[in-house]
Amino acid sequence: MRAEDFKAWLEAGGALTEGGRNTRANAVATIERNLAALGSPNADLEEAWNSDRFEHLRRRLKELREELAAGGTQYHVLMPQSENPEKRLSSWRAWLGQYGRFLSGEIREHRDADRIRRHVLENYIEPARERDEETVDVLVRRVNDVLGLNEAWPNICQALQGKKFRELADLEAPEQIGADQSPATIFRFHLDETFRADDNLNYARLFVLYDAEGAAFEPVKNRNRETNRLAYRIKPRGSGNEARDAVEVDTLQQVARAMLVDHLAARVKSTRGGAANYAVYGKEKIVRYELDPSIALEIGVPPNGEIGQSNDPSSNQAPQLPSDKEDGLLEQPHATNLILYGPPGTGKTFTTALEALKLCGEPVPDSREHLMEAYRRLSDAGRIEFVTFHQSISYEDFVEGLRPTQSGEDGAAGFGLKPEQGVFRRIARRAETSTGPGDASFSINGRQVFKMSIGEAANPDDAHLFEEAVAGAYTLLGFEDIDWSDDRFATRDAIIQAVRAIQSKDQDEPSAMSGRVQMPFIFRNWVRIGDIVVVSKGNSSFRAIGEITGEYQFAPREGGDYAHRRAVRWLWVDRTGVPVSEIYARNFTQKSIYLLTEADLNVPALERYIASQQGTGGGAPESFVLIIDEINRANISKVFGELITLLEPDKRIGRPNALKVRLPYSGDLFGVPANLHIIGTMNTADRSIALLDTALRRRFEFRELMPDPSLLGIVDGVDLSRLLATINQRIEYLFDREHQIGHAYFISCKSRADIDEVMRCKVIPLLAEYFYEDWSKVAAALGDGDDSEVDLEGHFIDRQRLKPPKGISSDGDGAVRYRWTIRRAFSYSEFSAG
Repeated sequence: MRAEDFKAWLEAGGALTEGGRNTRANAVATIERNLAALGSPNADLEEAWNSDRFEHLRRRLKELREELAAGGTQYHVLMPQSENPEKRLSSWRAWLGQYGRFLSGEIREHRDADRIRRHVLENYIEPARERDEETVDVLVRRVNDVLGLNEAWPNICQALQGKKFRELADLEAPEQIGADQSPATIFRFHLDETFRADDNLNYARLFVLYDAEGAAFEPVKNRNRETNRLAYRIKPRGSGNEARDAVEVDTLQQVARAMLVDHLAARVKSTRGGAANYAVYGKEKIVRYELDPSIALEIGVPPNGEIGQSNDPSSNQAPQLPSDKEDGLLEQPHATNLILYGPPGTGKTFTTALEALKLCGEPVPDSREHLMEAYRRLSDAGRIEFVTFHQSISYEDFVEGLRPTQSGEDGAAGFGLKPEQGVFRRIARRAETSTGPGDASFSINGRQVFKMSIGEAANPDDAHLFEEAVAGAYTLLGFEDIDWSDDRFATRDAIIQAVRAIQSKDQDEPSAMSGRVQMPFIFRNWVRIGDIVVVSKGNSSFRAIGEITGEYQFAPREGGDYAHRRAVRWLWVDRTGVPVSEIYARNFTQKSIYLLTEADLNVPALERYIASQQGTGGGAPESFVLIIDEINRANISKVFGELITLLEPDKRIGRPNALKVRLPYSGDLFGVPANLHIIGTMNTADRSIALLDTALRRRFEFRELMPDPSLLGIVDGVDLSRLLATINQRIEYLFDREHQIGHAYFISCKSRADIDEVMRCKVIPLLAEYFYEDWSKVAAALGDGDDSEVDLEGHFIDRQRLKPPKGISSDGDGAVRYRWTIRRAFSYSEFSAG
């Protein structure tokens, strides 16, 4: 072996440490000494290179690594003293490739791309392998700063994602966290995955799945830490979310069969990187697939398919939606658009509560009290939202609009206009991000809840802090780079003294209320293990919820700042952010960390957000219900705008004809999720159904609720059923059927006094309104009408003929006028029981 020449070649290429050069040369020399044991017929490495470009040796090193993962010991041929050199074998394979390029005469240049690759390989990949770590994260900005590059974000990203670096490091493409080609981009390399050199097989594209927006996903292998096995994971029906509950398989054929034939969940991740999650083909997210024809033939499905097509490759029938009755297929929620209409008092509002519970999949209690208790619980958790329409409500109130806000989150003077979500967008967002009921047992009871900032949400340079915290399972606090671990910092005075000792002359004297004292004190001393942190995104949104799992740690960072950590189990993460009003009654303040007041905290909603991402997998998303009371009192076209089209069940997200529109104020692409149901109520006494917007009528199912006298009984000798039926029959004759009196007016009557109060304070005033103060018709509806012109004492109303004033003749065509008086005591003789 030409060891010295190889080391000189490495140095020319930027391998500046002698130890690093010696390590690589020694590894390659060890391989050369054991060529026979590795099954190579060649005498030395030069001969092996000329023979097959090290193809045999690189394959043998990979086999040794796989055999080691299965519990074998053949690696002792090269590393007799090592116990578990799995990741070192990957480094040796990469170094052998470098020696091959040296033998080929490749000229080493100090190009930026080469410097980037070598820096990451030598300072990240190889040290992490020596430490036997599963993954290693590379922050683009840190590479740029260390190498002294001039904001070369795109160059760094391209160098680390390219085939050349993957082959050099013997790794698969990294997982990308954060924005594309920015200083905050993080590349996470999985050290238990090796580079697949035969790109002609296009192995990574044998089975690709797509969501409704066209984003691509592929099955991914994961290493079982207990058995060290690298395999795909399938989740059986009814299993939990633990790794031990999954079935491990080795081939894509098995994964494709599980997903496309058996309709099981498999672990996949985006082809652009990101976290791996379980997904089910045919569920709301995954709607299309492409499969290698040979695999498709083997498992009996078409090579291409999407929701709405048959999976029978020989079928010539028109595409059909999957049957809800197919065994094992997760049924997508069928969107319900329902309007309950009828006269006042027919129980429309109560029926909405009952229907909402049914749509949410909750059991419906027998008693009204328990039903309303369940309704309030779901409402508090944010799964049911109630809004009343009126003449002044607008699109800006219901969907989104511009609201004046302070221009800067930093408290600077001035105001600007900022898009703010209305009730419809807020509940749609909850429905869209739901991943199932999760672990509903999580409780906030007994825990403190803190608001916390991780970097400035509006500053792109701080974006990596949040991503780093989520990836590393901890939260971060800035301020002074002082280690607060010592027990003496349990008091504010000790922190004040430490801050004073390092402060510069131009800084204010620290006090107990100074941010650089107060924030570390809260972070170190107030926050307890088990407490909850809500990570803000500006002052009006939040983007993560976590549970504190560890004590304070001091972890200095390159470049300083954000050195204070607490270990966290992240319970819920949504990088887009959710309005803080979902869980808290007020906007957040600028403080980095502070305790949220219990009185302003919506605990059920917070618990629902946490539960929504716990124990997820193949379960269907939760259903959400928006109740719109008095829907006919608003200008529907004005309130719904372009969203009226998106309400149709087949236009919902995940459906075959799914549509999205670009919203006018925020510019967001928006669609209505299929698990959001809408229930409206309509009082026909206010406005006839015939006058409703035609577009609304086509998109809703209408269910009439009319008075039901049979629900009423006999109270103190009064037959309420006959009373209501008789009055309504007269109203229908005098006016129309849409202005009848509902049974709900009398449903709670327990005595004659209750009946009198309903008649005096509700029914008679309502009739006077219906008939525009024409008391002769009111009297007729109550059975007190009479064709004569004499004074009359009725059951409910007395009539007294008025004497005309002097000068007004009562003869001829002069109309007879009456004084109408509601009686002090009512008579129900006409409706007596028996």
